[in-house]
Amino acid sequence: MFIALALVIAIVVIGTIISLAFPRRAVSVILALVIIGSIAFHFWTPWWWTEVASNWGNIDDTIILTFWVTGAVFCAVCLFMSYCVWQFRYSEDRKSEYKPENSKLEWALTILTTLGVCALLAPGLIVWNKYVTVPDEAADIEVMAQQWYWNYRLPGEDGILGLTDLRNINEDNPFGMNLDDPNGLDDVLIEGDDLHILLNQPVKVNLRSIDVLHDFYIPQFRAKMDMVPGVVTYYWFTPIRTGNFEILCMEYCGTGHYSMRGRVLVDEQKDYEEWLSEQMTFEEMMASINKTDLIQIALNKRGDK
Repeated sequence: MFIALALVIAIVVIGTIISLAFPRRAVSVILALVIIGSIAFHFWTPWWWTEVASNWGNIDDTIILTFWVTGAVFCAVCLFMSYCVWQFRYSEDRKSEYKPENSKLEWALTILTTLGVCALLAPGLIVWNKYVTVPDEAADIEVMAQQWYWNYRLPGEDGILGLTDLRNINEDNPFGMNLDDPNGLDDVLIEGDDLHILLNQPVKVNLRSIDVLHDFYIPQFRAKMDMVPGVVTYYWFTPIRTGNFEILCMEYCGTGHYSMRGRVLVDEQKDYEEWLSEQMTFEEMMASINKTDLIQIALNKRGDK
């Protein structure tokens, strides 16, 4: 930060000296110094994001490529503007030249623009395709957002998430579990608490909202996705190191948006299993509120006695 500050001061001093010595060329020089300062500020300030904690490091690579492409265009346009201000400054004995068409320039600009757009879009499309192409070995989890906290649901021993329906949500069934689907009885329910996931285990995150637009974002995982009421969106990632990471809502969702935070902990196998054993299943939750009659209906549909 001190280097950047010193650079800004140096640029201001140099610009002032040149402006006083060559007043008619001051604008051109100042434009060039602004460009140089912008580039230096980009590289010498600690603006870079946090360390990657998942397999999505290529998202960072795509963003950096975007910076290089847009940065090159920024420098080219601004330096050309500075050159024009310097070269074509006002002179009484100079007349302007009018060229209504220049086919060579038009072709050059068209080709360069096309290459720039391709360089911006192609890597992003490739990464996005990987982002939503879930591997077969990925474990399912569900994230349910509402104003202004997070709930989570994990599959039980059967490895299958039961069906849900927004119309089923009430005080006794906050997740909207569907009793017509016996696969949901052993689902693990985590209401307003921390989420734990297993190290090096690919995870498919199924996202749903029960009220307004939200966005589930874990900065260190480079993973985020909008949550649209009535639609289940998803992405996947693989946590590559243990740790305690913050969950944020990246979509303005009301007056309590600022407080809609959570934590996700990446555990080793032993720690994860210990945490999982302490969680309550849907069947246990229904039993705790004396809804055993509804549980029996689901058990009968599954064929259990």
